[in-house]
This record gives sequence, structure tokens and C-alpha cells, in this order.
Amino acid sequence: MKFSEPVLEGQFLKRYKRFFADVQLGGDDPEVVAHVPNTGSLKGCLAENAPCRVTHNDNPARKLKYTLQMIKTPTSWVGVNTGLSNDLVWEAFTSGKVKRWEHWDNGQREVKISDKSRIDLVLWENRDGAPSPTKRLSMADFMTSKFHFVEIKNVSLAEGGRALFPDAVTTRGQKHLEELMELIIQGHSAEIVFTIQREDCLVFSPADDIDPEYGKLLRQAVKQGLVVSAYPCRLEKSGIQLDTGQPLKLEL
Repeated sequence: MKFSEPVLEGQFLKRYKRFFADVQLGGDDPEVVAHVPNTGSLKGCLAENAPCRVTHNDNPARKLKYTLQMIKTPTSWVGVNTGLSNDLVWEAFTSGKVKRWEHWDNGQREVKISDKSRIDLVLWENRDGAPSPTKRLSMADFMTSKFHFVEIKNVSLAEGGRALFPDAVTTRGQKHLEELMELIIQGHSAEIVFTIQREDCLVFSPADDIDPEYGKLLRQAVKQGLVVSAYPCRLEKSGIQLDTGQPLKLEL
């Protein structure tokens, strides 16, 4: 996936109010305020004066013209934009890069699965009685056909070559696991995809020291049949690619 906006390099100065960061651009350019598209703690990624990359958008409707995309740690560039993870996985599906998904013909993003929840991706096969690919899925469809439900998570935290999730307690993430287990009980299949937006990891594990309840629920869901996939990313100034051919080893 290539960035559609110009990418500028600079130095990360500080993050504040969760969604703001001061960035010093290169050369004689001034200090700017960039949007931080990440609700997590970004533990281990926010060293002062670390090299960073921001995109620039001149849309007059935007309050902040810059968006923080990557920060350099001692061992890897790290992608901090959680909003890109869904795009990366969708691109991998539509381009046929996830071999275990090859038998699913159709996919839809951001599908409502309850009155209060949506899931990132739903896949299904063309078969008698299956919904048309041009039809927006509804909860009623889930009663008549079998689907593969996919939740997508962005990972920025790593320690000693081990990718870890979450980087802060996530009651929302816990709820997602409970919903995936319920879908499995209903007869569907389900998967959680962790996109590792860094290049220095070989193993993925839940961050039990940060959110033990999340780790407990993840292991419980795996016992019920949840598939866990952890794919690293290749990060360049021009964009980010999901490496589905080299998934990380899972140590749950």
C-alpha cells in the first residue's frame, strides 16, 4: 500500500492529549503539530528526537495538516497509524496474498454483527443460498449461511524480538474476543489478524503483563476454534506492505 499523500521526514518531539504530536521537520522547516492516529499507549515507540515520518494533506477542512505515520526505534521503523491495518488486510485479500483465504470468493468490510458492534471483515463463498456479493450483508444473512469473521488489530509494541498486544488495557479488545467466540458457537468460523507494523519481530504473544484478561480470553477463544494470524509488515518511506508469506510464530 502506497501513501497517497506526500511523506516528510523529521524528528518526533512529544505526544500529548493522546492524538497530538509535536514534530520538527527536516532542514529549516518549522515545528508542526501532527495528528496521532492511535489510541494505544505506543509504549516503547515515543523516544524524544526519534526520526519520524508524517504525511501532509492541504485540505482546508482539516484542522491538522500532518499525520504521524512512523517512528524509528533502535531496531526498526514502526507504523503507528492503526487505521492502515484494515486497508493492509483488505489489500492482501483482494490481491489473493492470503493463501488460506483463497476459497472465499467474497468479502465485505465493517459489517454490523449486532445492534452495537461491527466487525472488520467478513468472507464467504459463492454457493446456493449465499448472499450476492453486491448486497450489503445484514445480521439476517448470518442465520442462513456460514461466514468467516475477521477482526484486525494493529501491533506496535515489541520486546526482544517478540511482538506484543495490547500496549494498554483494552476492554474493547476483550469484547471483540467474546463476540468472535459467540460467532463460533453459532457455527461460523472466526479469525483475528494481528498486523505487526514493524520489522524486528519473529514471535507474537499476548501482552499478559499489560492486560492479563485479554491474554486469558485469547487463549480461551483459540480453544474454541479461533484462528490467530500474525503478519509482519515491510515499512518504506513510500508505503507499507503486509508480508503474508512470512507469518510470525505464535506463542500463546
